Amino acid sequence: MVKRTYRQFRDVEEEYFRNHPEEIDPYLDEIFDAYAEDHDSASLLASLRVIAKVKGISNIAEETGLTRQGIQHALSSKGNPRFDNVNSIMNALGYRLVPEKLDNGQHI
Repeated sequence: MVKRTYRQFRDVEEEYFRNHPEEIDPYLDEIFDAYAEDHDSASLLASLRVIAKVKGISNIAEETGLTRQGIQHALSSKGNPRFDNVNSIMNALGYRLVPEKLDNGQHI
C-alpha cells in the first residue's frame, strides 16, 4: 500500500499566489470584506500570513522593524497584533488601511 502525503491548504494557497500574483489584490479585498461581515480575526490574520509568506517574511520584517517570529505570531490564527503592527505589515505588503463608508446605513 502506498502512503499518500497531502499538502496543507495554506501551502496550496501560498503556491497559487506565488504563481498568480495578480490575484493578491482581489483576494485582499475579499478577505477584508469577509472580516467586515463575520469579524473572524483569526481567519483574516491567517490569510494575511499566506500573503506575507508569498511576499517574503524576511523582507517584511526588515521593512517593519519587527522580527520574523513576531510577524508570524502576529499573523497566526492565535495572534492578537496591535493595530500599528498590522498597519506596518500592510504597508510593507504595499497596501494601506483606509476607511470605507458603509452604504447600507449600518453603524455602531
